[in-house]
Amino acid sequence: MTKLLYIKASPRGAESKSAALADAYLAKLRATHPAIEVDTLDLATERLPDYDGDKVAAKMTVIMGQSHEGAQKTAWDELTEIANRFIAADTYLIATPMWNGGLPYKFKQYIDLIHQPGLLWGLDPEKGYFGLLQNKKAVLALTSGAFGPNMPSPAFGVDYQSTYLKFWLNQAGVEQIEEIRFQPSLLTADPEADFQAAVAEAEKLAA
Repeated sequence: MTKLLYIKASPRGAESKSAALADAYLAKLRATHPAIEVDTLDLATERLPDYDGDKVAAKMTVIMGQSHEGAQKTAWDELTEIANRFIAADTYLIATPMWNGGLPYKFKQYIDLIHQPGLLWGLDPEKGYFGLLQNKKAVLALTSGAFGPNMPSPAFGVDYQSTYLKFWLNQAGVEQIEEIRFQPSLLTADPEADFQAAVAEAEKLAA
C-alpha cells in the first residue's frame, strides 16, 4: 500500500489556494488509487518543538560520530520521532504559498527539525552530501501573489520557494518531483479561470 504524506504549509485553512490545488490532486488520486493511505500534516495546527541548542548539539554529535547522552539524547529522540513520520511516506504532497520569496516560517522550522544526518542525509568528506531516502516522489502545489514564472524578476519577486524545496528534497534523496502552480494568484486578469486551469493540471497529473 502506498503511503502519502500531505503537508499543508499555509495557515489560511479553507482560504488556502495551495491546499485547494493539492486537494484537487488528492481527490483524483484517491479516485484512481482508493487503497492509498494518506497522513495529513497541517503545520498551522501541529505542535513543533523549537530547534534549540540541545537539538543543534545533538546534530553535531552525530556528524562527529559520537554518542548522545543526557539532554542531547532526549533532543535527538524527539527529532527522530518527527523525522520518522516523514521517512515512512512513499509520496509527499506539499501545499505551500510563497512568503517573501520563500516558505512559511513553520514549514522551514519543520524542515530544520527533520533534515538530520543519519536520518535524511549523509556527508562524504570527498564527494559531499548524499540522500538517504530512496524510491520516493514529491508533488508540489505552489502559489504566490505576484511572482510567476513568466513575470519579470526580481521586480515581481524571486523564486526561492520551488528552488529551495527541490534543493532540500534532492539532498534528502527525493529526485522525482512534479509541480502544480497557480502563480501569480493576485496579478491576473481572471483569477478563477487561472485557478481552474491549475486544478485541471493537478487532476491530469494525478491521473
